[in-house]
Amino acid sequence: MDNTVTLVGNVTRDPEIRYTPSGQTVATFGLAVNRRWQNKATNEWEEQVSFFDVKCWSQMAENVAESVPRGTRVIVTGRLEQRSWETDNGEKRSKVEVVADEIAPSLRWATAQVQKIDRRDGASSGGSSGGGGRPIANEPTNYDGEEPF
Repeated sequence: MDNTVTLVGNVTRDPEIRYTPSGQTVATFGLAVNRRWQNKATNEWEEQVSFFDVKCWSQMAENVAESVPRGTRVIVTGRLEQRSWETDNGEKRSKVEVVADEIAPSLRWATAQVQKIDRRDGASSGGSSGGGGRPIANEPTNYDGEEPF
């Protein structure tokens, strides 16, 4: 079963960086997605806004926190993930979040300056085609299931 979603919307709050107890970086931010249509019966424009929480890990989390302030229009591709917890009062809660694989600025009504990060820090050797040492995109390395809060 495929669980891929692509959303285009506006960032509703500045990304917040946190760290899991094992030291993994995670950033979260809100995303508002607007849908607008013309009501055929009244000829009036109607609008619906959906709000999503977006989560991203590792280097992408750091890049997003540095590059995507509130109000930025972005394109997010990722997967839906539900998590559940119990409050201090014993109430059960759950929420569906978007775990991002890719985040990019939308260039529909704006321009962006892209700056590539130099990855030659010894963590991966450039030029090899095996790819054995790289984690899966936007998956935390050594993730032990702990939430960052």
